[in-house]
Amino acid sequence: MTTPPRLVPLPPGQWDAHAREMLRGRVGLADRYLSGAPDAPPMPNVLGILGHHIELGAAWLAYNGALLDRPAIDPRHRELVILRVAWRSRARYEWTQHARLALDCGVTTDQVEAVTRGPEDPVWSPVERLLLSATDQLLDGYRIEDTPWAGLATHFDARQLIEVLFVAGSYLCLALVFNSVDLQPDPEMDHAPFAPPEIKEQP
Repeated sequence: MTTPPRLVPLPPGQWDAHAREMLRGRVGLADRYLSGAPDAPPMPNVLGILGHHIELGAAWLAYNGALLDRPAIDPRHRELVILRVAWRSRARYEWTQHARLALDCGVTTDQVEAVTRGPEDPVWSPVERLLLSATDQLLDGYRIEDTPWAGLATHFDARQLIEVLFVAGSYLCLALVFNSVDLQPDPEMDHAPFAPPEIKEQP
């Protein structure tokens, strides 16, 4: 059963000139999303939500660009962390978006499914197991414990360790927003891989 959204994404026709200008330069397809043309691609719902607070939204998009476009860690590792956050936080929108992105970054379909089973699944390499364990510790206790931290430090330098922490924290923040506004899937998500009708509460 689909929950009605608490906050409806702001449609392109309601974006004022200031909001439109703030979006340009931060989103490559901004002009096409906002054009109102018959062949314009539908604006992703996440952008419509950010449109309600465009200054914050524009700043967030610029910040998130550093994580996605200029990564210090392998994008494949980043997507595993994001997927674990999305699964544990039951953020359907985030899970569905990043299940698709993870496949583009070299994560296999078996590994996407294994994210739901956690770090002990035999599919994981040692570094992947460390990343998923560290993500769980951040979600459960807000800190990576000494043993997994030391393990991660053998694979990642200081810049990369900081990025792992910010990826987990940033996507938890997004999950809280998506869940709280009851963000609905984009239309194309209905056909995306691993798009369950709901992400069940973890035991």
